[in-house]
Amino acid sequence: MVKSWETLQKNLEDLQELNQLSLLEEDASLEKEIQSGVAALARQLDRIEEESLFSGEYDYADAIVSIHPGAGGLESQDWAEMLLRMYLRWADSRGFAVDLNEVQAGEGGGIKSATLTVRGRGAFGLLNAEKGVHRLVRISPYDQARRRHTSFASVDVIPLTEEEISIEIDPKDLRIDTYRSSGAGGQHVNVTDSAVRITHIPTGITASCQNERSQMQNRETAMHILRARLLERARQEQEAEMRKLRSEHMEIGFGSQIRSYVLHPYRMVKDHRTNLEDGNVDAVLDGELDEFIDAYLRSRAGR
Repeated sequence: MVKSWETLQKNLEDLQELNQLSLLEEDASLEKEIQSGVAALARQLDRIEEESLFSGEYDYADAIVSIHPGAGGLESQDWAEMLLRMYLRWADSRGFAVDLNEVQAGEGGGIKSATLTVRGRGAFGLLNAEKGVHRLVRISPYDQARRRHTSFASVDVIPLTEEEISIEIDPKDLRIDTYRSSGAGGQHVNVTDSAVRITHIPTGITASCQNERSQMQNRETAMHILRARLLERARQEQEAEMRKLRSEHMEIGFGSQIRSYVLHPYRMVKDHRTNLEDGNVDAVLDGELDEFIDAYLRSRAGR
């Protein structure tokens, strides 16, 4: 945070000098450069304010995002793919790098699951706001009777921690399967013959990767994801135990509806945690999520 402020201060001083030069020399050609610099400073300030809302141990870490359709077959599978597209566009707009680790195509369309790693400063702190169940209401493009359908898909987000994190994994507890990769389309994955799925037998937790060039690389990436998922499970178990000891009621997170995207009979996106609404549904589905993430972070911080 201190380094970010120092960078902002230096950029401000440089911009002030450029402005003074423009005034002294009456050089109007520098106006566009100054305006661009002011806009860049505003974005930097927004990022610093955003990070001031972080409170978790891993908020600055990279994030592993998993998307799964709910009940409803093709409708929910299609909705899960729409969410995948939304997060890919959001990550691109923020300048985050994305590794699309796995996409399992759904029968008839959409996806059965997707796992992506979003890399960049604060990726987990931001995307953690998206964890939960997302609801879509629309006239189904798959229903010849043009009836309204409600679909659900879950989004899970965990931090990608460093390898030094102590998670003991006995090789005897692992089942490693290889298979030919498949995806929802050429835009999603590079088709290879070396996809890897690793199952941690005692917990049933799995991790897959199919987008690397070799089986060894896929296995390494899958192990990294598996470690992160096992760490998250251990952390959740520890938190649950603490709540039990304090006789607190454990709030169920997974399965709770956090946001609705309504395309019919009206058009509105509403976050049920903050009550923030946005009528520009198309923009939100195109990745404009910052206002929802910011509102959630501020609500969590009590601001």
